[in-house]
Amino acid sequence: MAVYPAHGVGLIEAIESQTIGGVDQSFYVMRILDNDMTIMIPTANSDNVGLRAIISADEVDKVITILKERDITITPQTWNRRYRDYMDKIKTGSVFEVSVVLRDLYLLRADKDLSYGERKMLDTAKNLLIKEISLARKIDEQEVELQIEEIFS
Repeated sequence: MAVYPAHGVGLIEAIESQTIGGVDQSFYVMRILDNDMTIMIPTANSDNVGLRAIISADEVDKVITILKERDITITPQTWNRRYRDYMDKIKTGSVFEVSVVLRDLYLLRADKDLSYGERKMLDTAKNLLIKEISLARKIDEQEVELQIEEIFS
């Protein structure tokens, strides 16, 4: 199991070789668990694209700490600028950046209505975290979702 930025947890099913432009290259064949999408990632470039292992239990604790943080300031900006900034954070593949996005959008939602794009992003960030935390803690996804909902209730 590994995590691919913005797509989430996947299973590396094989390593395949292909010739591209006359050069033999090796690829991880990864199936994303949420949607069964298959992604081919060059093995030589896996670090650069953000492919990483699932977080540890200690890192889950840090994620929970980020989600519980309330002494933050969300800079006032237009929804589309905020959307771009948050999407950039999700694309980093960092579980901590995804946690910041989820927390900020939950807190923002308490003050005002989120745009359609922000609601979708909140769902995306939440689903990415739920899947990874459930695997890291070896617990059911519904249990993780309840824990996250409890943090923001």
